[in-house]
Amino acid sequence: MRIASFNINGIRARLPVLLDWLRDSAPDIACLQEVKATDDVFPRSKIEALGYRVETLGQKGFNGVAILSRQPLEDVRRGLPGDEGDAQARWIEALVCGRHKKIRVCCLYLPNGNPAPGPKYDYKLDWMRRLENRAMDILATEEIATICGDYNIIPEDRDAANPSAWQSDALALPDTRTAFHRLQILGLTDAYRAQDQKLGAFSFWDYQAGAWDRNDGIRIDHHMLTPQAADLLANAWIEARLRAGGKPSDHVPVWADLNA
Repeated sequence: MRIASFNINGIRARLPVLLDWLRDSAPDIACLQEVKATDDVFPRSKIEALGYRVETLGQKGFNGVAILSRQPLEDVRRGLPGDEGDAQARWIEALVCGRHKKIRVCCLYLPNGNPAPGPKYDYKLDWMRRLENRAMDILATEEIATICGDYNIIPEDRDAANPSAWQSDALALPDTRTAFHRLQILGLTDAYRAQDQKLGAFSFWDYQAGAWDRNDGIRIDHHMLTPQAADLLANAWIEARLRAGGKPSDHVPVWADLNA
């Protein structure tokens, strides 16, 4: 089961990019973030025509997440538990019925948190506390699961080309990293780091200042796997080539291949 997470940065602006990618790279499951469209204008029919089932949680002009799957979807849940008043569209999950096993796929778009300190950073840390609680619930079920998406977190200095430039940024502040590491302490595995320890592996390059040409990137898109999923991990990689294409997102897909 090949699962990709891709911050598309506006699905209507980048629909041709998305459709070409679905045809060429052919994920079994694609988790999208920052679709920036409400459910009623999401281009469902064009994606369904490629053989995907579609579940969305949209928001006008901001945020928005979606799961695309070649296999049936069950138990679809929208919104991260823990705050009924949170109107931001940042979480969707579903059980995917694979060929041999069921996999819980959770797609997230974690808050950026800048400027920090401030209310946006407080919201980020509160959201991460809710994420930790949901992760504990999922771990308790002993399900095969990935919690994947744009985490807006640089876990370690080696996940940035220029770590010093991010020292005061919400993506790399100590409290941010501590919250991320708590997920690992719970038992979640960073799929990419389980497969590849090299430097210079990034999933985001800013549009400004020639960041892509200079490979001035950061790794902020992650698959965090439950132990049952980590046991099935065959490969994990970053599909950096898309950043060099026409009208790219500033993110690229990150992949986890599970023997399921």
